[in-house]
Amino acid sequence: MSDDSHDEDERTLIRTGREFEQEYRLDAAEAGAFLVDLGKQLQSGEELTISTDEWTLPFAFGEPVELEIDFDGVGDPELEIELQLPGRTDEKAPNVE
Repeated sequence: MSDDSHDEDERTLIRTGREFEQEYRLDAAEAGAFLVDLGKQLQSGEELTISTDEWTLPFAFGEPVELEIDFDGVGDPELEIELQLPGRTDEKAPNVE
């Protein structure tokens, strides 16, 4: 077993039924790189995974995705961009007989 796979096994898995929140203060370039990587995962399928050395969060998302843009130009201008991804359900409709 390599060190990388051992480290991956040591990560906390964030699962459904648990609340998790983590906040980061990044420079714009690093935040942009994160958003590009996130966008690629959103474009390529119905599941994404976000992780650090300490935790991993797999998430199967559904449609529609909600995007909110909020600009406050009063005082110190601020732009807030929020993305909400609904969870995907694997439930199927019942049979009609």
